[in-house]
Amino acid sequence: MTESDIIVTGIGGQGVLTLANVIAWSALREGLDVKTSELHGLAQRSGTIPCHVRFGEKIYSPLVLEGKANLIIGLEPLEALRACYYGSKKNKTVFLINSYEVIPLSIFVAKEKYPSLNYIINALKSFSANVITLDASEKVKNTTGGIISTNIYILGYASAKKLIPLKKQSILKGMKEVIPKRYLELNKKVFDLGFKAGQ
Repeated sequence: MTESDIIVTGIGGQGVLTLANVIAWSALREGLDVKTSELHGLAQRSGTIPCHVRFGEKIYSPLVLEGKANLIIGLEPLEALRACYYGSKKNKTVFLINSYEVIPLSIFVAKEKYPSLNYIINALKSFSANVITLDASEKVKNTTGGIISTNIYILGYASAKKLIPLKKQSILKGMKEVIPKRYLELNKKVFDLGFKAGQ
């Protein structure tokens, strides 16, 4: 198996760390070498959280290099744009982005305008020929009444599209390792919802 380099990004409270950990545990379930790195110092203030997940036969560094990501999952559009430099057309990076906007405080402080989704998509096209946007939060809200499991919906979608080269059963086992038991069944339901959307 070749190496897989994945960036998961979003803001505090969106389940960025949970999603990265599920992917890492899923890869471990397949006997792969896994390295992860995360920056979550501002997570409790709705700050940016970029996580790196790398897996393969042998991984020597936890950090995805510039232009080397295979997949960038953005749980929030602006955060996906902030991670753009990890993507490249040469490496056939796929951006998978939840279209749900969470406007950061810094936009208000600087009196800036939050960029439109079209602006973000067009900017990302300089880094990738494959930018996928999903209204994942809306789909999850319609099913569960909240958006808390949006990260797992996107995981299901990515699994069905084979954007993450891991078996579905391994991912379900990875979810069991990371997600508290009382939330597991709900998250399995949301995973299946995303998986069906990706088929």
